[in-house]
Amino acid sequence: MISTILVDDEPRGLSALRRLLEMYCPDLRIIAECSDARAAIDQIQLLEPELVFLDIAMPDKNGFDILNELSPPRFEIIFVTAHNEYTIQAFRYSAVDYLLKPVEEDLLIEAVRRATHRIAGKASTAQVETFLYNLRKLQTPAEMKLCIPDMKGFRVVLVADIIFCESESSYTIFHLRNGQTITASKSIMEYELLLEHNGFCRVHKSFLVNLQHVREYVRGEGGSVILSNEKSIEVSRRKKEVFISRMKELFKY
Repeated sequence: MISTILVDDEPRGLSALRRLLEMYCPDLRIIAECSDARAAIDQIQLLEPELVFLDIAMPDKNGFDILNELSPPRFEIIFVTAHNEYTIQAFRYSAVDYLLKPVEEDLLIEAVRRATHRIAGKASTAQVETFLYNLRKLQTPAEMKLCIPDMKGFRVVLVADIIFCESESSYTIFHLRNGQTITASKSIMEYELLLEHNGFCRVHKSFLVNLQHVREYVRGEGGSVILSNEKSIEVSRRKKEVFISRMKELFKY
């Protein structure tokens, strides 16, 4: 049984989440329910739970304030929020679990499954620390960090250090500024959706490039780009117009 604390300033939110967990997640043992930040901090320090469901928007101190006071967190976290815009990019980049209110059963079950897996494997809380860092960098996207799942767990890299991503079947190979590569267990399409608003462009079915690392464009049917690591990447004919448009938008020429 995984010891679990629920934190939400709304009584209805607490009771609804407790009912869902009792129905769909019998492996969790709820050891405390807290309706304010001070009580949450006290109970977490006293009871040392393995998992915390943490509401973000609360009076006085919010969920992030709680984490900062307990830093570094020594428990798994599933965020629960009514907000679906401001922090979503930071959630996704940091690979932390979050649930939007009202909580959907299937998403709850999946989030608990992932948290259980991390607890069993005694995984580090690098994702949460990366998330708190990314919250501070939302206004400067290039300074944000990305959690990349690999065979050992997660690697955390600066988005600005990613030169390009290369598709290999259902995996994605990240090519970094320092010459290293990371093979991620997600498809390039997932990373295209994640990074497209942070200066990345899919120039070919196999390549997603960081436009900040483009040093030269060579004309052709589709053409090719030379990147900061001297790598030449083909631009497909059907991606050429989008690529040129994104470059003009980014560099204002």
